[in-house]
Amino acid sequence: MSFRSSDRNSESPERHEQDRLYNPYKDLQAPIQTLYKLPTSPEFLFAEESLRQRRSWGENLTFYTGIGYLSGSVAGASSGFFSGVRAIEPSDTLKLRINRLLNASGHSGRAWGNRLGVIGLMYAGLESGIVAVRDEDDLWSSVGAGLGTGAIYRAARGVRSAAVAGAVGGLAAAAAVAGKQALKRYVPV
Repeated sequence: MSFRSSDRNSESPERHEQDRLYNPYKDLQAPIQTLYKLPTSPEFLFAEESLRQRRSWGENLTFYTGIGYLSGSVAGASSGFFSGVRAIEPSDTLKLRINRLLNASGHSGRAWGNRLGVIGLMYAGLESGIVAVRDEDDLWSSVGAGLGTGAIYRAARGVRSAAVAGAVGGLAAAAAVAGKQALKRYVPV
């Protein structure tokens, strides 16, 4: 645990009120009164880290790509499972039925996972770029990244398809940010 030198030497009453006292033996009903002072605010090694309250661009890339690939794989595997169930014929043996289900699940899971992973990668790159240029992390950075991601992802299919996908991406990003803010506000964690 790192302390600033002024924190270590200050014995003011305000400082003691901010500390949260922790007794690891409180549930044991033991007569031990060893109390540890834990800070109530997050600790940072450097002061610059405390000013920035978001992930770095590398963490963003890893997070969004991983979440996209994982969710796409699960959704694709589920979709493939149901299409595999529909493809089963009455004359199939048990081994053949299982093989159909596994092949359909694996094929769809891979395809969906790759698509959503690429979308997550593009979104993370655009969002990190927009935040770096604007030097502000807000709703508009996320909406702009969603617009750009949708437009770039569908650009090969034409201007109209890119515009529609950009609008859908922007709306999806705005809905995700609004949902996150609502969860922070109304769900106690």
